[in-house]
Amino acid sequence: MSEGVDMTELKRRMEGAVSAFKNDIASLRTGRASANVLDPVLVEAYGSRVPLNQVANISVPEPRMLSVSVWDKGMVGAVERGIRESNLGLNPIIDGQNLRIPLPELNEERRKSLVKVAHDYAEKAKVAIRHVRRDGMDDLKKAEKDGEIGQDMSRSQSEKVQKMTDETIVEVERLLAEKEKEIMQV
Repeated sequence: MSEGVDMTELKRRMEGAVSAFKNDIASLRTGRASANVLDPVLVEAYGSRVPLNQVANISVPEPRMLSVSVWDKGMVGAVERGIRESNLGLNPIIDGQNLRIPLPELNEERRKSLVKVAHDYAEKAKVAIRHVRRDGMDDLKKAEKDGEIGQDMSRSQSEKVQKMTDETIVEVERLLAEKEKEIMQV
């Protein structure tokens, strides 16, 4: 007899969903500057679209300013275009091979739209976690049907999978609440 479903694998997959959620919300802009704000920016470089961090260094010299140091002088225009076209509401200022990007104050409307985006990211994470739960439950049902585990083992494993799912979703909710508070802070 086997022990049913691999709990460590399910845990790893659920933690992967939480990790992806953390990365998503880290790119949302709050009142202070963060280099992660430019993560979604793609730049037309050498015949393809590449992430900004593959053609430049991004730093935060001041709380409301980002600095982008482009490695190749010929790429400065493409980097500026990429930032402007990224729908982040940023207007870079070219300074030689560097771009200075002042971060405007977030108004109430923009803050609320960022909170909505954060909620969308959280919902995606919860759906991913529920998919992991469903896969675990399907594996348990199959193992029970094939006679690999008994009904009691299946039931206790199902409860463990559900408990792990609930705990992981609570963590996503906690992270979302923290980010929401951070975004709405004036």
